Amino acid sequence: MEGRGELDFANMKFSGATLDSRQVKPGMLFVAVKGERVDGHDFIPQALSAGAAGIIDGREELAAAAKAYRASLPAKVIGVTGSAGKTTTKELLAAFLRADCFKVHATAGNYNNDLGLPLTILNAPRDADFLVLEMGTNHPGEIAALVDVARPDAGVISSIGTAHIEFFKSQDGIADEKGTLFRVLPPDGVAVMARDNARYERLKAMSAAPVATAEPDDPVRSRLAAALAVRLPGRHNVSNAHIALTCAKHFGVTIEQCLSTLAGFSLPGDRWRVVERDGVTYISDCYNANPTSMVVALETFAEIPVRGRRIAALGDMFELGDVAEEMHRSVGRRARELKMDMIVTAGEQANEWIGGDVRCRDSEELRNALAGIVRPGDAVLVKASHSMHFEKVLC
Repeated sequence: MEGRGELDFANMKFSGATLDSRQVKPGMLFVAVKGERVDGHDFIPQALSAGAAGIIDGREELAAAAKAYRASLPAKVIGVTGSAGKTTTKELLAAFLRADCFKVHATAGNYNNDLGLPLTILNAPRDADFLVLEMGTNHPGEIAALVDVARPDAGVISSIGTAHIEFFKSQDGIADEKGTLFRVLPPDGVAVMARDNARYERLKAMSAAPVATAEPDDPVRSRLAAALAVRLPGRHNVSNAHIALTCAKHFGVTIEQCLSTLAGFSLPGDRWRVVERDGVTYISDCYNANPTSMVVALETFAEIPVRGRRIAALGDMFELGDVAEEMHRSVGRRARELKMDMIVTAGEQANEWIGGDVRCRDSEELRNALAGIVRPGDAVLVKASHSMHFEKVLC
């Protein structure tokens, strides 16, 4: 097995990288990582027999390989992070850049951690014009590790909320972590965010590059709202789109080009996925949840036209630490302020602190409960942290 330093990742020819030996094709790199259940090193023989061009041994070598390869690429790298909306903003930005015929390689889904980001880089074609890389964090220092690999030319922050506040103690702590992206930007780069970001001034002071701001009174917002009304409703999504448009404009894409892409735009995974069944409209927004995204989803749900009842099916939110009770109760209060016709909860925290009219143990019990509750004309919002597996509700 080739060890660290034996492969010249900047100059060697390879056709991508994977953690799954079953996906190895001739010329690819195989990344052998020891996980909780499986040790990738056990599958090195299979990867080599499938034609792997080399073996990357562990997370440290993966980061070093991606860093070396990224340094060889002429592409501009745009990092995207935020407490909520980063995947939406990343997907919109990639679509806007492609509208000007740029070749764009972007993070798949939310493959945004210390494994996903370097793998995304290693799978980038050498002739890409842009790499749009989502950067996630739930512990201090993670953004620093990601930007060290990615070396971004531009940085985008979608929002500062309360996601993972258990590990950052405050919104200022979250802003400081996300702001690491701005700190490393080159002087000829650009930092992009919305003026109404909860920590705008704090983040602006961190930026080593000029700041491009999506202004709340910009007339383009009404045009974005109209274009997104059906596929991606909600003020938060208009803000995400405006941030992405502001970044794309910096690189020469016109407003008209951006708007023209929205007619066929859709998000990956269970992000505002609308399903019609037996006259009932289900909105699955359960890829993940935090207090900020939970509230904006409820507010958006309250604004869409519904013939029957609005039913909010809500579950536990995790990694909230000492403020878990407060955050769940605030979501419950907001749901009642928005006059949901019924709240159905699942999970210990949601049952106790959001307090559903109907309370279920888990996603399976929730699915069965909803089957006996809904009637034609109703709309149901389904949202919880990913580990609650609320996607099973619509299986």
